[in-house]
Amino acid sequence: MKNKETALKIAEMLSKKKALDIVMIDISEKSSFADFFVNASVSSERQLNALAEEAENILFLEGYNPRGKEGRPESGWILIDGGDVIVNLFYIDIREKYSLDKLWSDCNITIFE
Repeated sequence: MKNKETALKIAEMLSKKKALDIVMIDISEKSSFADFFVNASVSSERQLNALAEEAENILFLEGYNPRGKEGRPESGWILIDGGDVIVNLFYIDIREKYSLDKLWSDCNITIFE
């Protein structure tokens, strides 16, 4: 339950900070490496950096020891590996290119506005 609550906190923060197309995907039934993805689109490098930092802070405050942060703002995609909760922040076109949401479409998906 803690993993879901943490994923929800991150999704809610992303919503408040004006991220776009935020989804929380419960992959626990299909994956051995994590329980939740939180995916969101961003519109600028500045927003990408700020939201990645804030997501890392939430993970840390919730007792997670983030395993790493992959990607660079100029690549258009940053992945924050919190272990059981993984956060993907993308530029819109990069998100469409990799279609992670579609890849996990058979899982329980919660959409945030």
